[in-house]
Parts: sequence; C-alpha cells; structure tokens
Amino acid sequence: MSHRQFSGKKLVVASHNMGKVREIRDLLLEYGVEPISAGELGLPEPIEDGATFIANAEIKSLAAARASGEIALSDDSGFAVEALKGDPGIYSARWAGPTKDFSVAMALVKEKLDETGAFAAGDLKASFFCALSLAWPDGHTETFEGRIDGRFNWPPRGDNGFGYDPVFTPTGHDLTFAEMQPEDKLAINHRADAFRQLIDACFAKA
Repeated sequence: MSHRQFSGKKLVVASHNMGKVREIRDLLLEYGVEPISAGELGLPEPIEDGATFIANAEIKSLAAARASGEIALSDDSGFAVEALKGDPGIYSARWAGPTKDFSVAMALVKEKLDETGAFAAGDLKASFFCALSLAWPDGHTETFEGRIDGRFNWPPRGDNGFGYDPVFTPTGHDLTFAEMQPEDKLAINHRADAFRQLIDACFAKA
C-alpha cells in the first residue's frame, strides 16, 4: 500500500496543548520540519464528535489543513483503564473539566476504580493510545494508531510529563511516565509508536 509523502517544511500541528506540541516538535526535528501549532495560528478547535481516537484525529487534522491551507498533523490520544471498560478513553481530556485540570481527572479514575472494587482487587491494567492523522488541504489523510500498555498507580508520582502521566507505569518499568526523563518516555510511549509508523510511511530524513 503506497502512502502520500509529506513535502515542504511547514507543518501545522492541530493542537492547543503545548505539551503535546513540544513532543511532536522533538520527534520531527531530524526531518527538517518546522511545526507551528493551531493555537499559534489562532485556528478554532473543531468539535470532536468521533467515536474513536482515529476519527477524532482526522476531524482535527482536516479542519486545520483546510483552515490554514497547509499540511496538518493531529494527535488524538487518551488513557484507557481496562476495569472501567476503556474509560476515560476518547473523553480523557473532558474528564479534566473545563479548566483541563488533570489532577481532577486522575482522582476521578481512582474514585471509579474504588466504586467498582477494581482498585482493591488490583485490577489496574491501563493503556495509552495515540492516533496520528496527517491531512492535506485537498482532504487526503494518512492515519496511524499506537499504544503502550501498563498499569494505573496511585497516588500520582512525578513532575515531568502532562495529562495522566503521573498515574501510569508502563509494563516492564518501575517509574511512571511523569518520573521518567522526557527523552526516555519519548522513546517508548504511545505517541512514539504511532510516529514510527507515520515516519516510515510519509517522511524522509532531511
């Protein structure tokens, strides 16, 4: 299956989350790409009403590509807890409320695990998912999904990272994402997994 290749230097990152934009910028450095965020361009945030990470990623990338006239990349990612039937999942950001306070979101996960009895039973399997969608102004998209498995831990630990990082310990590691050095997290996380697929398909080194 052939994929459309990225060409040019400018890439709009369809996100207003600067933590996410920084990770994407770091991942694209060696490809000679200059990412600019949708927030910096003043682009509106589209309504994300898709039923999956992939659908929401495509909504965001297409909206940014059409509004800017440039190739755009979006990331739709989230935290999924097995005992909560995959919640918060595509609603991961919404669980943080209107102020995007992820301490509220993490506490809500713990509360719901307590309600189901899963926390006491040690049923704490969790995963991070990331869908990346590269969109062109003509409506073409290339979309890839990555994941990393691990477990929910409480209380939150670490000051690095963002979102649900302080309550996620990846399989085979003792540190949470928020306790890891950014480069160590970046080497193994869900975004890196999706990026490897995207890069292999659509990018050539500068």
